[in-house]
Amino acid sequence: MANSCHKAKTFFGTCQTIYNVFSSSTQRWSVLLDYVDDLTLKSLCATRWESRIESVKAIVSQVPQIKKALIHLAKVSEDGKVVRDAESLLNGEFSSFEFILSLVIWYNILSKINLVSKNLQSKDMLLDVAIKNLNGLVTFFNNYRNNGLDRDIIEAKKIAEAIDIEPEFTVKRASCRKKQFDEIPNTEREQQSAKENFRTDYFLVLVDMALSQITTRFEQMEHFESIFGFMFDASKLYYLDDDLLKTSCLNLELALTHDKDSDIDGNDLFIELEILQGMLPRVAYEGERPWTSIKIMEFAKKMDMFPNVLLAYKILLTIPVTVASAERSFSKLKLLKTYLRSTMTQERLNGLAILSIESSFLANVDYDKLIEVFASKNARRHHFR
Repeated sequence: MANSCHKAKTFFGTCQTIYNVFSSSTQRWSVLLDYVDDLTLKSLCATRWESRIESVKAIVSQVPQIKKALIHLAKVSEDGKVVRDAESLLNGEFSSFEFILSLVIWYNILSKINLVSKNLQSKDMLLDVAIKNLNGLVTFFNNYRNNGLDRDIIEAKKIAEAIDIEPEFTVKRASCRKKQFDEIPNTEREQQSAKENFRTDYFLVLVDMALSQITTRFEQMEHFESIFGFMFDASKLYYLDDDLLKTSCLNLELALTHDKDSDIDGNDLFIELEILQGMLPRVAYEGERPWTSIKIMEFAKKMDMFPNVLLAYKILLTIPVTVASAERSFSKLKLLKTYLRSTMTQERLNGLAILSIESSFLANVDYDKLIEVFASKNARRHHFR
């Protein structure tokens, strides 16, 4: 999304510039801390997209304080470059209503995406819960696309009033006919046109890009839901009638068929699930929290009579749902094979990589015992009893 249009690219460049102005020296950073109480400015990071929400949040929640810090910095700094950068921000972005509105828009977009992303990083995330989260996110963006800009403009106007700038969109100069001497210019129409241009060229581009990426990246989950949906929890399984249950079982058999070989038998699965429906306790399907697919599989496993059910649930529970953590990641190869180890053999490199990756397991290894075992197996003399 950050590269979806020119304004989006320059926006995050401006956020980084604001951070660079204050972070380049301890004196300038202390000036910022004199005005900012809650959140300090954050730098953008190429390996952590989450840094964008942190950077935007720190700015949008403290626009008046940051502007006062820039004014003070422009007055007291003896560095000409710093003065130029501070005045450039004051006369440019901090005097632009569109920049303030962009802060509000980006914060609303990134905060919702980050909330769902954090949830999807959970190790025990289930497919049905992930689909609900994503459907909720898609619903938010559809509503936000229709009504979000007007709400954001109201919020941006409050910030604009706090820093004494006019809440007006920039009117681009366009070629037009010569006005007659008695013709009154229609400034209201120009402002309406500028707002509409901002909406179509910037706001809708961001929202549509977000919707497109969410739909593209997780459309496979919707496909899995159509196949495994009847097995997501005990309430769906219990209240399903026989015809729909049998149809779902046969569809699952078809989905798990490859070269005329299927992992399960749909008819046998239907019979097993019918029996399982009657064996489930009432607490499994009644109440606010019905049993999840994991609990159903554990319950069926104790009975030792549902081979197709167990296999179907194992396949369901091994479908990758979670996403990678948003923290920084570094290649183990780059950490191990430096210029000092350029002639390392492949076997040694593989061994060091495994040791580095499994460092938590390695920390619990008893080295003394390992050395004794190694020495006893390689000793030339053995003591016979």
